[in-house]
Amino acid sequence: MELFLDTGNVEEIKELVDILQVDGVTTNPTIVSRSGKRFTDLIKEISDIVGEDRAIHCQVVSRDFDGMIEEAEFINGLHKNIYVKIPVTHQGLKAIKELTKRGIKTTATAVFTAHQATLAAKAGAKYIAPYVNRLDNISGNGVSVVKQIINIIEKHNFDSKVLAASFKNAQQVIEIIEHGVHSVTVPTDVLDKMTCHPLTDYSVDKFIEDWENAYGEGIKTTD
Repeated sequence: MELFLDTGNVEEIKELVDILQVDGVTTNPTIVSRSGKRFTDLIKEISDIVGEDRAIHCQVVSRDFDGMIEEAEFINGLHKNIYVKIPVTHQGLKAIKELTKRGIKTTATAVFTAHQATLAAKAGAKYIAPYVNRLDNISGNGVSVVKQIINIIEKHNFDSKVLAASFKNAQQVIEIIEHGVHSVTVPTDVLDKMTCHPLTDYSVDKFIEDWENAYGEGIKTTD
């Protein structure tokens, strides 16, 4: 399973890449705009942090086919291992099909149904990004939709991975992982909740307290 960081905060990326086994970074127009940086400058900074082999996902902002293709060609040159995010509109599906022919890797984004996911996979998208929490917010079941998409991708041997996105809590993430998702992209605040637990902190404090009461110091590594 792949783990992506869903952020444009370069300081957070530096910290988490150092701590965790991270497979890359995902961005979108909102994330980029919140960074306060020029798009190309931000992607260059992220690329320098993660290295050329880890993946970066960047999204087009044009709504029409020609604009998507032009932007995708530009984005494709920003990083060695890059995936161009294309929304699954009519124009977007057309763009995914054309970009696949051109050898440009795409991520089908803003996916809300298994129907959209199937069509995007058929068009050649390398990643399918369903939005979990946004479905939950409209009384849908994001986890169930992702599970359905995983089954379709694997049953029909599509050359696509499911990249679950839009998480607001750690429970959503673990339920998706339990269903065998290929990839998740997680905001740093949710990732923090996944890595921390008050009982872990309590246990560590208790272990150290008992040790220091008995020995007064850490483990001697030299005689």
